[in-house]
Amino acid sequence: MTQRSILAGTNQTIIIKVGGSVTVKGQAGERLLAQGTGGLSVERRAQAEIGRARAAIGDHVLFDLRIKLPNLKEKKSLEQVIEVKIGSSGEVLVPFESNIKVYAGNDIDVQGIRGQVDAYAGSNLTLRDVNRLGNTSAGGTMHIDCQMLAGKEVTFAAGGDLRFHVAGLTSARLRVKDIGGYWEARIGGGERSVYLKSGGDITFVTDQDVKALPPNYILGKIEKPDPA
Repeated sequence: MTQRSILAGTNQTIIIKVGGSVTVKGQAGERLLAQGTGGLSVERRAQAEIGRARAAIGDHVLFDLRIKLPNLKEKKSLEQVIEVKIGSSGEVLVPFESNIKVYAGNDIDVQGIRGQVDAYAGSNLTLRDVNRLGNTSAGGTMHIDCQMLAGKEVTFAAGGDLRFHVAGLTSARLRVKDIGGYWEARIGGGERSVYLKSGGDITFVTDQDVKALPPNYILGKIEKPDPA
């Protein structure tokens, strides 16, 4: 197994591209440590260069062109990011405050990140103890346990079962489409728009009061968060 490390600093944007499965964990300090099989590289590059590289290899196994990739803002084009590539599978340890974008052909497991996480998994996706949730999608199951959402109008899609818990989500219009059909609800004033789509069952986890909306007043599977 190959190993590489680099001084990342705090609040760094880190892009991780993996052909197989990857585990990403937050750790104390300012260094990034990556280890993996099937080839491993760690580089510091400009955001604009990363964007071009992503498009150039878009038909390879590392990416699925059906995935909606985040747009890079022009004003950030000269900013430096760290790019980690792993040919097969591996593990990446990053500073707690990092903002990460993860693309994997198979499974993604992310935990202990105080920045924002965007993740696109060809198979299963798990985000635990994450501060801010960006864009995500998964070809298989999706398990989300985060503190807050980055956007006000967001869509999350999974091919299998989806379990969704955002602790700070206290005001949202919720639309859900899973194997059991479609339903809508509101929590609080409904200021955000959250659309959940799944090829399996969706479980919406919240400690807020959930109100069914017309015309059918149907609610799906809703659970309370696990006790801390």
